[in-house]
Amino acid sequence: MLREERGAILSANAGDLDRARGSGMAGAMVERLALDDARIEAMALSVEAVTALPDPVGEVIARWRRPNGLEISQVRVPIGVIAIIYESRPNVTVDAAVLALKAGNAVVLRGGKEALGSNAFLAGLIAQALESAGIARDAVTFVENPHREVIQILKRHPEAIDLIIPRGGKALKEALAGSAVPLLPHFDGLCVTYVDRTADLKMAEEICFNAKCSRPSVCNAMETLLVHREAAPRFLLPLAERMERAGVELRGCERTRAILPSAKMATDTDWNTEFLDLILAVKVVDSLDEALEHIERHGSGLADAIVTADSEAAARFQHEVDSATVYVNASTRFTDGFEFGFGAETGISTNRLHARGPMGLRELTIYKYLVAGNGQVRS
Repeated sequence: MLREERGAILSANAGDLDRARGSGMAGAMVERLALDDARIEAMALSVEAVTALPDPVGEVIARWRRPNGLEISQVRVPIGVIAIIYESRPNVTVDAAVLALKAGNAVVLRGGKEALGSNAFLAGLIAQALESAGIARDAVTFVENPHREVIQILKRHPEAIDLIIPRGGKALKEALAGSAVPLLPHFDGLCVTYVDRTADLKMAEEICFNAKCSRPSVCNAMETLLVHREAAPRFLLPLAERMERAGVELRGCERTRAILPSAKMATDTDWNTEFLDLILAVKVVDSLDEALEHIERHGSGLADAIVTADSEAAARFQHEVDSATVYVNASTRFTDGFEFGFGAETGISTNRLHARGPMGLRELTIYKYLVAGNGQVRS
């Protein structure tokens, strides 16, 4: 259906883009909002990939027998009704719906006002598909009211909603403060790549360019680059030439600017900023210890990477960096449900409870214990 309705989807999206630009939206936010043939095809492929995955509901996670003869099974079950609050990206409407349904949940979708036309049209296609499959249309409910008051209503009704998955920025985080409904948030994506002293510098260049430039408006894009002082003189010049040709604005520490005079002076704020744009903060560090300290202080816990030929440094980085995904010699852009083989994702959680990292089918389930006996009583 997505492929057949490609023209109508693009038309609805064009209306959103016109309104967004008319309101002053530009840059990364417009890029996140825009659909094209490739992105519609990616949505269709995600639906097909999720459909082909095994049904997680009913999976026996573990089973054991107690000395008293009780048989205990831990079995995967749906969470229930999940509300997903998101901004800008219309593909979330499709990804969230197909994942929630496959995992046995009902879902309430509340997208941002900037994508209202695209989301409403896609939600209508989903409703038609549900009806044709004999499933209740309201198993996926799209909230067409874009006002913030809707969030206040959702967060006050734990008797109706079992979980809220918010995807957005500071304003959404503030709007959900004091929620009576459990939250599984996806807010910040300040990803850091550290180029170690032993790194293959050509590999590091490819990884860093991909991590920053392949799609700078998404949460798994690199925002800060740390470079060991021994590698910096040989690495930063060729990387900067390539980044600047791609339109990247570099903001560096004093030692970075000694090598790259064209870079702007980085401020303290830059180390804590998720730019979601063609801007990169660059810092030269003295050691792996300093890199680890920087990530602990300034990172968001979503995805961080080291480029190194030193296996001990790689192992220490993976052990000590407390992020949902930690990479050795690969781009942080792989932090994605489709790339992980989940078919799609409802978001990338930086939480430490229940689910962490890209959230696919299993992350939209919980478990219960089934206990079978033959008359046992507790003494």
